Amino acid sequence: MPLLGLPAVVFAVLLAGASHAGAAPKVAVSILPIHSLVAGVMTGIAEPALIVKGGASPHFYSLRPSDAQALDSADIVFWIGPTMESFLVKPLESLADDAVTVELLEADTILRLESREGGAWAEHDAHEGDADGEHGEAASDDTAGGHDETEPHIWLDSENARRIVRIAVQSLSAADPENAARYVANGKGMETRLDELEAEVTAMLIPVVDTPYVVFHDGYRYFEDRFGTRAIGSIVVGDGRKPGARRLEEIRVKIVELEARCVFAEPQFEPALVRTVIEGTGARAGILDPLGAELAPGPDAYFDLMRNLGRALRDCLGRTD
Repeated sequence: MPLLGLPAVVFAVLLAGASHAGAAPKVAVSILPIHSLVAGVMTGIAEPALIVKGGASPHFYSLRPSDAQALDSADIVFWIGPTMESFLVKPLESLADDAVTVELLEADTILRLESREGGAWAEHDAHEGDADGEHGEAASDDTAGGHDETEPHIWLDSENARRIVRIAVQSLSAADPENAARYVANGKGMETRLDELEAEVTAMLIPVVDTPYVVFHDGYRYFEDRFGTRAIGSIVVGDGRKPGARRLEEIRVKIVELEARCVFAEPQFEPALVRTVIEGTGARAGILDPLGAELAPGPDAYFDLMRNLGRALRDCLGRTD
C-alpha cells in the first residue's frame, strides 16, 4: 500500500488499521541513515527493524531470511525507492503487501537534485542547485518523477533529514494515535539536534569549502549543495560500470588542472581505482562513508555519519604536507 503526498486526513484513514490495537506499529527501514532518523522518532516506544546491515551496499544487497521476516511482519516500511534499493521492489510486493510503504524519494516535501554523469564535471555542474536552479525547491516534475535522473542520496542534506523526521512523525502518529504526543516530542528533539549538527558541520568545513576533490561515485551532491564543498568529479560511471582508461585519464587531468587535493574511496568498494587515479598527481587518498558502514544502528548513527563525513573532508583537504 504505497503512500505518497496524500492529505493528512486520507493518510490517517489509510493507516488506521496498520497497527494492532494497543501496540506500536511494527516498522522496517531499508538503510542505516534513514533507520537512525526513524529510530529517533520512535525512542521510548519501539525499535524499528533495519534491513541492510553491516555496511553492505543497498545497490547489491541480497535479502536474508531475517529481513524477509521483518518485512512480512511490518506495518510500515520506510525506504528511499527503487533507484537506491532495487532489491526491495519484489519483496515489498510479496512480503509487505499489507504494509504501508513510505517511498521517501517520491515524498512531496523532499528536496531532490538531478544525478550527474561519472567523470569530470563542468564547474557549473559541480555547484548548480536543483532543477529549478535553487536549493530548497523540489525538482521539476519531469526530473523528480524519473528514478533514472534523480540523485537518491537524499539523507546527505540535513534539511532533508529534518523532512524525513517530519514524515516519520506523521506516519507513526497516524498509525499509533496513543503515542502521537511522544512521536511529536521526539521529532522536535531530533530537529533540534539536526540544527546543531548542521551548524557544527558547516563550521567544520569553512576552511576547506573551496578546496577541490574527487569522489568515488556521485553520491554526495546533497552534501555538497548543503555545505558548499567543491567536488569536481567522480571515478565510477553513473550506472556503476568501472571507468575505462580514457575516463580515468580525463579525471587525472582535471585533478592536476584544478589542483584537487584528495580523491575519496568508500568502504564498500575496492580502492585500487583511487590509487590509479591519484598516481603522479600529488593528490591524496581518503575515505568517505555515506552509509555508516561501521556505525551501530540507533538514533545517534545519522549524526555520527554526517560528522564523520565532515571530518574526513576537513582532515584530508586541510592537510598541506
